[in-house]
Amino acid sequence: MAATTSTPLEPFLRSTTSKKTRALLRIIILVTIAAAAVSSRLFSVIRFESIIHEFDPWFNFRATKYLVKHGFYSFWDWFDDRTWHPLGRVTGGTLYPGLMVTSGVIYHLLNLLSLPVDIRNICVLLAPACSGLTAFAMYLLTSEMSSSPSAGLLAAAFMGIAPGYISRSVAGSYDNEAIAIFLLVFTFYLWIKAVKNGSIMWGALAALFYGYMVSAWGGYVFITNLIPLHAFTLILMGRYSSRLYISYTTWYALGTLASMQVPFVGFLPIRSSDHMAALGIFGLLQLVGFFNYLKEQLPGKQFQTLLVALGGSIFAILLAALVFFTVSGIIAPWSGRFYSLWDTGYAKIHIPIIASVSEHQPTAWPAFFFDLNMLIWLFPAGVYMCFRNLKDEHVFVVIYAVLASYFAGVMVRLMLTLTPVVCCAAALALSHILDTYLFLGTPRGDAATDGSNGPVKASKTTANLTLRSMRNPLVGIYSVVSKSLVSSLATGFLLLFVAHCTWVTSNAYSSPSVVLASRLPDGSQHIIDDYREAYYWLRQNTPQDAKIMSWWDYGYQIGGMADRPTLVDNNTWNNTHIATVGKAMSSREEVSYPILRAHDVDYVLVVFGGLLGYSGDDINKFLWMVRIAEGIWPEEVRERDFFTARGEYRVDDQATPTMRNSLMYKMSYYNFDKLFPSGQAQDRVRGSALPAQGPELNVLEEAFTSENWIIRIYKVKDLDNVGRDHQSAVAFDKGHKKKRKTTHGAGKKGVRVLRED
Repeated sequence: MAATTSTPLEPFLRSTTSKKTRALLRIIILVTIAAAAVSSRLFSVIRFESIIHEFDPWFNFRATKYLVKHGFYSFWDWFDDRTWHPLGRVTGGTLYPGLMVTSGVIYHLLNLLSLPVDIRNICVLLAPACSGLTAFAMYLLTSEMSSSPSAGLLAAAFMGIAPGYISRSVAGSYDNEAIAIFLLVFTFYLWIKAVKNGSIMWGALAALFYGYMVSAWGGYVFITNLIPLHAFTLILMGRYSSRLYISYTTWYALGTLASMQVPFVGFLPIRSSDHMAALGIFGLLQLVGFFNYLKEQLPGKQFQTLLVALGGSIFAILLAALVFFTVSGIIAPWSGRFYSLWDTGYAKIHIPIIASVSEHQPTAWPAFFFDLNMLIWLFPAGVYMCFRNLKDEHVFVVIYAVLASYFAGVMVRLMLTLTPVVCCAAALALSHILDTYLFLGTPRGDAATDGSNGPVKASKTTANLTLRSMRNPLVGIYSVVSKSLVSSLATGFLLLFVAHCTWVTSNAYSSPSVVLASRLPDGSQHIIDDYREAYYWLRQNTPQDAKIMSWWDYGYQIGGMADRPTLVDNNTWNNTHIATVGKAMSSREEVSYPILRAHDVDYVLVVFGGLLGYSGDDINKFLWMVRIAEGIWPEEVRERDFFTARGEYRVDDQATPTMRNSLMYKMSYYNFDKLFPSGQAQDRVRGSALPAQGPELNVLEEAFTSENWIIRIYKVKDLDNVGRDHQSAVAFDKGHKKKRKTTHGAGKKGVRVLRED
């Protein structure tokens, strides 16, 4: 037989083929992960229909339609006179346009390719599509932290299905976070690449995507402060280098210029306290670079003297300038949202409009386990592993983990910023465990293989382990049993994690707020469509210019589905205007009616869940209306008047006279007692028996009540139809005719008139 001969190129060819196979396998796995991420977010479309969810997305959808119809420049200069009546809103200059522009570009690109896709479907499916990109970005980021490819793949899988991210990226959740989390993760990846390579190109790319992030979400401030903190920490650790200088200065200079192109941001990067850390670190890096240059040119003693004198003087001058500009108002002070992050009770006392938003409440402990499941246990282990091999990129993960953990604890919404670093750290920990047990070679004879670097010389301890393993091969870390046990347990936990994520996505995060679902006794699903029923009634049965007053929660939905002008909406830019609505809702009819007339209100909409047991109604939100109104008119509206002598908030016979006489109470319970036998009316939300005699309305008349009584709409009566008991209201209305004409203008003048009222 002929002996087989080998060429010197065979090992190289085998190595090349192996690398290509592994690369192809990783691509297939990433595509599968992206497909799973997209598929898991489609429950809402499958169970209901292709519909926009929640409240804010309805404004984004309406703005996107305006952009597609009228073009980019008209959208940029858009003044919306159908919101915040009679003030209006300079919409083009008071929003983050990145989400709408992204959808508009996709729409025009598909039409250019002769694929006429409806803009609504693009908006509904944008968030699931971006989730696949986010998983890929997480793979890239985590791969920079570890040489093991399994860490990046695990992080991508975790990011693809983690409920902490899915909560804001299901189909129909057309909010700014739909694209912002992808931009957040990818910007961090580019920053790490820039720091590791000291490359202007990577720094410029990081600045480019940072600018995109600024155009998409107000959470860009997190990046604006986290990257400077990373650079500052590296300086304190003595790790200053030309790589850090090049990457940071490139990112800051180009990123700041890019962010200033967004009209809503404008000159905030150089005039807001939120951005001063980034500017300060930019200046600090110039000083550190300058002193490093002097250190190379001067002897040691002279350099130390110059460093103390010059460095101290520059620091004192800069600190004094910062204080002066802040006190003089040139640099804007910290916002109320910033203070609420450090003092959870600040907003409730000083800015109740912020505290009234449910997503601004502190996070309950169960929410961490609900949104992160087993990742919450692996997260600390991954952060600890970063400490073991503390490179520049690992320092970034540690800082990110500490800050995001704190912020996620004080505000539910910021769980979204914690999820990426949890996925990254958890993947580092789990991949290390799996790599240790699955690829740990068994020592044999005088040598042992480590699974990656070929044979290594066995130590005395290794030899003892080998002998012990030979006597009892089923015992020890090198045995098949131990490897099988650990790998099977890890696989079991991962399967449970997938099951948990799927269940949470399906049952908790895939139900649109405008379409409610319940289960009948036989297990079948019953759809409650009161919201769309009421908005469609408004669209079909009221004039185009009919003004609708409701609490601000429903403003975007009314504008998007009913297409009617509203007094307030979810933008909440004018606290006085919102307080005016709160005062009208919480006051007696003779006080509320002049407010309605002064603002040209035609219809009043309230949400009431007492019949069906829907807890998200206006009676449960009513105290926030009172608190916000009390902040402007403390002598006329007092929260304590709505509580009994025992400090209880009640709606039954023991409710206070102020509560029973308020417009909100009357609109909610008007004619409600007629649905029950005499004296047996029950509020199923609050579990209260209502008075036998229901409230009466004089200045409003019932116009529409939805099938399940969730939405109730009342028409404001004309002056001629108001009873004689409200002569004071008529007099008030006549006395304010002149002012009402003034409030039809927009801008600061309109705000001033409202405050005078």
